[in-house]
Amino acid sequence: MKLKQTSIQIFLYLIVGGLATLVEWGAFYALNTVCALHYAPATALAFILSTAANWLFGRLILFHASKQNTAGELLKIYAVSIVGLLLNIAIMAVAVEKFAISEMISKILATGIVFGWNFLIRKLVIYKI
Repeated sequence: MKLKQTSIQIFLYLIVGGLATLVEWGAFYALNTVCALHYAPATALAFILSTAANWLFGRLILFHASKQNTAGELLKIYAVSIVGLLLNIAIMAVAVEKFAISEMISKILATGIVFGWNFLIRKLVIYKI
């Protein structure tokens, strides 16, 4: 039963993550391409926006049973997301600088890796479900 519940949670988090990813990629593209902002600050700003979107979509779709106060919950989410942001930028730096992978493709690769981090920490640490 636990495996089935976790599978459903992962599926729902894919939806949550997918929506937040659209926010992140759209913001990154606009900041990096349209505004010509370097990929590192564009990544940071897009990540901040997508973290807020991820929290909102997560509360609406998956973690709505949380009894935490909103401010405390957001503080935990952003604290954990700082590690995700650092991972995101590090992965992008290696992909762009060492392997000459395009910035947008590097962003997509980094997002996939950080997705796993975000799900596990939210499930096991923040919401304990």
